[in-house]
Amino acid sequence: CDDSGRNGAPSYAPSRDKNTNGEYQTGGSVNLITDTSFRDTTLAALAQERASSRPDDTALLFDSGVRLSFSEVWHQANQLAKGIQQLGVKPGATLTFQLPNIPESVPLAIAASICGLVINPVVPIYRGKELEFILGDAKTEILFIPHRIRGFDYVDMIRELRSGLPHLRHVVCCGGEDDLTEDVLRFEDLMTQAGAGLADIASVDPDDTKVVLYTSGTTGNPKAVRHSHNTLAKAMDNGVIAWGLNERDMMLMPSPVTHVTGYVNGIELPFFTDTKVLLMESWVVNRAVELIETHHATTCVSATPFLRELVDACRDQGKDLPSFRLFACGGAAVPSALIYDANEVLANCRAVRVYGSTEVPLVTVGFVANDEPHLAAETDGRVFNYEVKICGDDGQDVGRNTDGEIWVRGPAMMQGYRDAEQNADAFSEEGFFKTGDIGQLLDSEAIVITDRKKDIIIRGGENLSAREIEEIVLLHPAVAEAAAVSAPHERLGEGVAVFVTLYGDEKPTLASLTELCAEHQLARQKWPQWLSVVTEMPKTPSGKIQKATLRAQLKEQGVQLS
Repeated sequence: CDDSGRNGAPSYAPSRDKNTNGEYQTGGSVNLITDTSFRDTTLAALAQERASSRPDDTALLFDSGVRLSFSEVWHQANQLAKGIQQLGVKPGATLTFQLPNIPESVPLAIAASICGLVINPVVPIYRGKELEFILGDAKTEILFIPHRIRGFDYVDMIRELRSGLPHLRHVVCCGGEDDLTEDVLRFEDLMTQAGAGLADIASVDPDDTKVVLYTSGTTGNPKAVRHSHNTLAKAMDNGVIAWGLNERDMMLMPSPVTHVTGYVNGIELPFFTDTKVLLMESWVVNRAVELIETHHATTCVSATPFLRELVDACRDQGKDLPSFRLFACGGAAVPSALIYDANEVLANCRAVRVYGSTEVPLVTVGFVANDEPHLAAETDGRVFNYEVKICGDDGQDVGRNTDGEIWVRGPAMMQGYRDAEQNADAFSEEGFFKTGDIGQLLDSEAIVITDRKKDIIIRGGENLSAREIEEIVLLHPAVAEAAAVSAPHERLGEGVAVFVTLYGDEKPTLASLTELCAEHQLARQKWPQWLSVVTEMPKTPSGKIQKATLRAQLKEQGVQLS
């Protein structure tokens, strides 16, 4: 993958012998790429067409009760784009938004497309430390933020960071109150002051970079994942085709629109397809049940904790949600028992496990046929429109039904990271993305994840960098070594456990570590929830801490976070 903003993905022409099923495979590999075509269009072009052909049809619904028609969305997006252009923001610049699932996020995404900007969604839970790095690395020129959420003031946060962000020229506040100062624009003012007329629609190559999403990895700082207009649309199409989404479906979307899942299936889905979307600003299970019943929602793609709570609530309330037909579950460990429970409690719903990442969205799509319930529950889904290779440490194919690192490539794969060195480590010479996940490829073309090579903690679908947490813990004067690992969490799948060794007799407390994390503006979900002081870390001969051993100790001790 190159760093030019063009799609550096490899050719997908098959080079293997076909088997009797029409699939290309060798050893433990499988090539199930069936469609390498791209849409070759943009969100702006599609939004404009819908506003012309179906102006009064509903584009999106929100749990707040707001309904946006295609004409309303296009008008708002056009006004916003004009305002952005009048600020002097040019095509190719980066627009970052750190907004929840609110109505403003949709015209904002379309306005970015109209202006030919690279859009950079950032989850609202990020605070100073993470946000400062992302805004600096992305060279963000214009930033959209809320004023306050649950008492936290985003405007104050940006004021503290702004002096260290020379590229940041404009900050726009959604829902801003009257106490905003002149250095922060109001979202509504940016739209109303734009005046009459149409915005200039930038000329955009669909293979150019459209979105940059930052994902935590093993290096501490988040990695900048680049997707083009075409690769992101292909990721959406994989789900649309595999699940048969059509005009009779409504997608309930509680996942943040600042994640790849929420952005694609929340903001863009109703413009690329005839499927309707209902966005939830935040997940409240009883509200989700009410919305599904009221609007006859049919599908959802989201994280494990949401499915668990939905199943439990329906069982307690004696409801079976007959309109609901599919819940694709991923982002954290998905117990097979949960899939069986969901398929039993929800009358017409097939819950399935899926697998993918920001870099390679939706590698698997689950098993949705009625005769495949055991595969839906006990595997991480069937490969769809990807080529998958299971490799040993030497990069060689290890065969079927054998553990190895999962390598994948396909038309929905990212263009690459912004950092060339990260690309060199992440891709094989043949252009396969090395996922860092350990698993098997079964004869059914299903993937089963058995472990993770990458040092990340997946908490409620959010990737947390262990190294980033460790760097803060090591600031404690008593701590000599620190290892952050995943610990089982009864609701979120995984939480943060920390092992430390000491310089002397003084011992840190869990409270002192969380205070340290707060002091250094680490997002709350990264704060340690469990602490163990050990005399010595288990290490490899080369001196690396054996985190698998630490995780095994947690399991043996029956540690369960809540």
